[in-house]
Amino acid sequence: MAGPLPLGDPAPSDGRLPADLPVDTRVPFSAYLHIPFCTVRCGYCDFNTYTSTELRGAKQEDYASTLISEIALAHRVLGEAGALRPMDTVFFGGGTPTLLPAGDLARMLEAATTAFGLAEGAEVTVEANPDTVTPAVARTLADAGVTRMSVGMQSAVPHVLAALDRTHRPENVRTAVAAAKDAGLAVSVDLIYGAPGESLADWEASLEAALALEPDHISAYALIIEDGTKLARQIRRGEVPTPDDDLQADMYEVADARLAAGGFDWYEVSNWARTPAQRSRHNLAYWRGSDWWGFGPGAHSHMAGLRWWNVKHPAAYAQRLAASESPAAGTERPDAESRTLERILLLSRIREGIAIDEVPLENRKRVAGLIADGLVDPASAIQGRIQLTLRGRLLADAVVRELTD
Repeated sequence: MAGPLPLGDPAPSDGRLPADLPVDTRVPFSAYLHIPFCTVRCGYCDFNTYTSTELRGAKQEDYASTLISEIALAHRVLGEAGALRPMDTVFFGGGTPTLLPAGDLARMLEAATTAFGLAEGAEVTVEANPDTVTPAVARTLADAGVTRMSVGMQSAVPHVLAALDRTHRPENVRTAVAAAKDAGLAVSVDLIYGAPGESLADWEASLEAALALEPDHISAYALIIEDGTKLARQIRRGEVPTPDDDLQADMYEVADARLAAGGFDWYEVSNWARTPAQRSRHNLAYWRGSDWWGFGPGAHSHMAGLRWWNVKHPAAYAQRLAASESPAAGTERPDAESRTLERILLLSRIREGIAIDEVPLENRKRVAGLIADGLVDPASAIQGRIQLTLRGRLLADAVVRELTD
């Protein structure tokens, strides 16, 4: 289970948005549907997920109907606020969305589409564990309107998968990707590097295996040790080594070079796509600060600068909705300084970067130093934008500190 929810102001029990919220319906709108179920909890995972023994008071078979109740609430709330608009992107994340029957995912998508509509050419993504994808599942999802599947590959090396507590077999990644492609879905594969015991050769083998699948998109994330996870406890007890920052940097550079040679172009620090059209539009909506409603326990939402988050446990979530109450646990409206910090943090990570004039005036003089240090592309800076070099991507957090401190 994830850590505690953030502190914030109490959320209204009816979910109503503030009357003075400056909603702009020209801003793209997305939906995130959280499926909080997993067969086994991976040792590194800090997401709000639950195995069957942790559910107490909630049933997986009831989940689709419960989430559809929140969709009805969102339709009412957004309608009252004049904020209804079609969804540009939809993302089923988790957890393991494909632990639920594909028909349940289809029902939730149908309910959301009925409530809000889908923009023309909308992107609809389902995350999937390789062991849960069959041709029948992929066809059902495609027939329901899903356009894209994100397959949790993580690694092609068995001992690395074991270190991450991943239970799928490497060969099942191939069959899952083939099923998705045969159903007409675009495919992304997710990788993690820097696991305990993973060598540079192991990582290169995973990259080659991912490229051999010929996906449209590849994500590669450095392993982060989150407090409260099994892996954090193992490291604290000295049972496994702490990830090596220098090795992770080498792995990133190898990934960027190999993926570029394989026809992939980076568009965010941890994401590569074959073409701009194959980038994850849903994730770009987050990074660009669009509006979204997060459905499900622990899900976060954003609307015109207002943020709120749902209660964490599926049982508490279901109880709120059964009582015709909003499942929101708290809300906040960050001040201008906080919004500026967040915008720099997010936009600096994507290829297009951020306009220099969006950086606080007193920090703009630091851009020259970032160029001198090889962190920011000089040609882009001349054009008025801050765009990270390869070295800058490796030190993205340091760049943000320079631009915001």
